[in-house]
Amino acid sequence: MTRVPHLSRRGLLAAGATAAALPVLAPSGASAATAASARATGKLRRTPYTFRNAEIVGGGFVTGIVFNQSEPGLVYARTDIGGAYRLDTASRRWIPLTDWIGWDEYGHTGIISIATDEIDPDRVYLAAGTYTLPEWDPSMAAILRSTDRGRTWKTTPLPFRLGGNMPGRGIGERLVIDPNRNKILYLGVRGGHGLWRSTDHGKTFAKVTGFPNAGNFVIDPTDPDGYNGDNLGVLQVVFDKRTGRAGRATRTLYVTVADKDNILYRSTDAGATWERVPGQPTGFIPHHAVLDHVGGYLYLATSDTAGPYEGFKGDVWKLDTATDTWTRISPVPSTSDDNKWGYSGLTIDRQNPDTLMVSTQLLWSPDCILFRSTDGGASWTRAWDLDTNSERTLRYDIDISAAPWLTWNASPSLPEMAPKLGWMMESVQIDPFDSDHFMYGTGATIYGADNLTDWDSGGTVHLSVRAQGLEETAVMCVISPPVGAAHLFSGVGDVGGFRHTDFRKAPKMYDSPTFGGTPALDYAELAPHTIVRVGHPTSGWTQHFGISTDSGDTWTPSRSEPAGITGPGVEDQAVAISADGRRIVWSPAGAPVSWSDDHGATWTASKGLPAGAPVRSDRVNPAKFYAYGSGVFYLSTDGGKSFKATAATGLPVAGNVRFKPVPGHEGDIWLAGGTTKPTTPTPYGLWRSTDSGTSFTRFEAVDQGDVVGFGKAAPGATYPAVYTSSRIHGVRGIFRSDDAGRTWIRINDDRHQYAWTGNTMTGDPRIYGRVYFGTNGRGVIYGDPR
Repeated sequence: MTRVPHLSRRGLLAAGATAAALPVLAPSGASAATAASARATGKLRRTPYTFRNAEIVGGGFVTGIVFNQSEPGLVYARTDIGGAYRLDTASRRWIPLTDWIGWDEYGHTGIISIATDEIDPDRVYLAAGTYTLPEWDPSMAAILRSTDRGRTWKTTPLPFRLGGNMPGRGIGERLVIDPNRNKILYLGVRGGHGLWRSTDHGKTFAKVTGFPNAGNFVIDPTDPDGYNGDNLGVLQVVFDKRTGRAGRATRTLYVTVADKDNILYRSTDAGATWERVPGQPTGFIPHHAVLDHVGGYLYLATSDTAGPYEGFKGDVWKLDTATDTWTRISPVPSTSDDNKWGYSGLTIDRQNPDTLMVSTQLLWSPDCILFRSTDGGASWTRAWDLDTNSERTLRYDIDISAAPWLTWNASPSLPEMAPKLGWMMESVQIDPFDSDHFMYGTGATIYGADNLTDWDSGGTVHLSVRAQGLEETAVMCVISPPVGAAHLFSGVGDVGGFRHTDFRKAPKMYDSPTFGGTPALDYAELAPHTIVRVGHPTSGWTQHFGISTDSGDTWTPSRSEPAGITGPGVEDQAVAISADGRRIVWSPAGAPVSWSDDHGATWTASKGLPAGAPVRSDRVNPAKFYAYGSGVFYLSTDGGKSFKATAATGLPVAGNVRFKPVPGHEGDIWLAGGTTKPTTPTPYGLWRSTDSGTSFTRFEAVDQGDVVGFGKAAPGATYPAVYTSSRIHGVRGIFRSDDAGRTWIRINDDRHQYAWTGNTMTGDPRIYGRVYFGTNGRGVIYGDPR
């Protein structure tokens, strides 16, 4: 389960990229000129490709679901690292809206808030920016604005960072549109930056200088420069639309703040002046606020922490805005010994405003809880109840056939169940036009139902996966063996990895052992039915290593592991198997690089390598293995028992370095990587060796090289097709070469950039032109020539 931040590819390695002039959907003059220059000189050609996901269906934290309040069926979803989506009501699939974001703006795929315009439903806005830490994301945040429902975008830069993948990212929405005068937008900002406002449809923003409280809640004040050291800030703006009319600014609005002593402020003069709402509760952080525009009640769900990974106490409150009377309506109040959670996901039924739902902000064991009230919070029922025998009585069932991996291969003892109702359930939304339709996000998917009101008559609510089209995994490795039913194997963060036999369906997760994340895979080039993988064990497993000898149909865990192991090792290059499948070299965390010749039953430390060095096998000679570290290339000619540094010079000493030997060509190795980060300047490009790493030659056309892979040769060619995510002749993109790097063809386009793509890539050895690559939040992508 997603219990830790999406930090596997958090940008630490990609942050060293220079600010290249990128061709984007609406390019600046500089980027357009760069691309035009490259085309004019004939250095680059383009060929049209079609890109799709190898479907996993979900896989990450859906932080927000937002329904438009005037147009039925118009709904958006946001994710912490995978961008934003709009639901296509005909297909019931989510359409990705942010694939156009390029390499240098990779941080803009962390969406902290979405605003959809109820006056002009074609307008939609995203508050974008993944991290508040400059070393993880060097770019500032931005407001992305669209007038065609996300088909095209314009960007408003902001002078601060927003934290779409930081603590508190499930709170909100922080970005809202005035429902009476849609030129006006408000944005609640973290980090002490306060409340901001736009009066020109988001083209510009200015700080609301009269707002009195920028927040003060910090998870860990002793860590001011760390992940938990940021002030959560101003959280949410809620309009009372009754206090305005068409074309005139709404007069009354409420703002929640991350200050446990002062959580709610109000303006009755369209934001000119502000007051602390009297009588308000204290002691918790407001996660979600909803206003009933019929009865005039404001509801608040609160928790003791920012979330999403913890939350142990909280309350739900009801404010009568006419009298400023507060009523605690918590299903289980914080004063009770039975309250072991905060509250977060909060929604009301716009067709029947006395009907409310709220979720526990978190409850790992046995499960999160959904509560429902039909009398304004006076009484509640639960999605499940627990009897004295630890048996659960359910008001729901769940269909996970669209994403069968959601059990994590687990068969827990009661009261635990698999699949879970959810976790990190910070966005629960009843369709404003249909009382029976609701959806909620979890740490791994979206669930929903179309018979919600059956809950109230004692019926069973039929939940099912509603994340089709939404792909939000951080991909660590991909391989494509030349035989077997599966053309693709993937290793991903949080949800293990998959054997993909049908790209249109979500597969089951690897088992025996089950991993929470799979950093590395390899197959034996001359015995390709043999595949190895390493990962982070979960679901009761302790082993970090598994091997298959039947093309991934079944797996066997290791019987022993290198002494001192603390983790599986570096992404995409932690494990290698010899060309004949008889020798394995593993570079785990916390232990020496080690080799095994009995499929992982025993391990012996390799000599001559630094711990943690990335490793690869020659694809022809079973005795040869390669390794790399800090600018030094290493060669083994005895099956990984010992390594020696080669004479190669001029290689990058820092940055995101990836190397890969070429199938069918002994001693042929390509290496990509480097950084231009000012603190660690180093060569940054793409190199090739044809003498087992003794020397390397750089490709001058490649300004910045990041990852490389190989696939079936072009018709009439003998050398494999080469694929890379790089910057070539000043243009950043995905490229293919059919002549061993003498010329390059850009195969992606400006609408399909997928932000950061520098971790893993391979071609298909059976299908010419097909490429597979990993993203940092948009799942596994494969491309075919049109």
